[in-house]
Amino acid sequence: MSQHGKKYTDAAKQVDRESLQTLPAAIEQVKELASAKFDETVELAVQLGVDPRKAEQIVRGTLSLPAGTGRDVRVAVFAAGDAATEARDAGADIVGADDLVAKVAEGFLDFDIVIATPDLMGQVGTLGRVLGPRGLMPNPKTGTVTTEVGKAVGEFKAGRIEYRTDKVGNIHMPIGKVSFSKEDLIANARAVIEELFRAKPASAKGRYVLSATVSSTMGPGVKLDPALIREVDEELATASA
Repeated sequence: MSQHGKKYTDAAKQVDRESLQTLPAAIEQVKELASAKFDETVELAVQLGVDPRKAEQIVRGTLSLPAGTGRDVRVAVFAAGDAATEARDAGADIVGADDLVAKVAEGFLDFDIVIATPDLMGQVGTLGRVLGPRGLMPNPKTGTVTTEVGKAVGEFKAGRIEYRTDKVGNIHMPIGKVSFSKEDLIANARAVIEELFRAKPASAKGRYVLSATVSSTMGPGVKLDPALIREVDEELATASA
């Protein structure tokens, strides 16, 4: 028995699972096959040739998508005093210190991004079991542990996203909504690909990008041609030469 509904099954029949598409063709197909009654998120999934069991091969960071994400991101900030005021002024959805630590410890998780000032990381660190598995623990490498909380809140609200390899080396990132123009989705996808090559660990050997797929929330995945990925990598190498 299929786990997917009829719309997904019908859309999947229109995708050749073995065919490798250019980025523009893949995005066009994803937009055409999106059939949900809501504005689906378009996601780029990339399988990297890294070993995330080795700390130096974990690929993680943040980037700002040129066309934004189209999502209303809820930002929680652990801060006190002037930093808390700065966070509120910048549009943070939830701001607190000891009170917010206690609330999250009790199970409150109504947010997408967590930012913290360095002085509160001792307390935020006690929430590791709650925030860690959900990828929400603040980290200096992703700009979510910072003294410039106002700037960080503004960037994440404007479309800055975090990324990190999962335990098998995959990275999933939203690149916009189905309602976005094809050009905006392509620009966002290229920004993601360029960022992943910039973040390539020096110790990663062999092929770096093993595969890449574009899909919408409720739609089937469309595979990208790895030649496109190599082309982006060569462009970056030429630019930095």
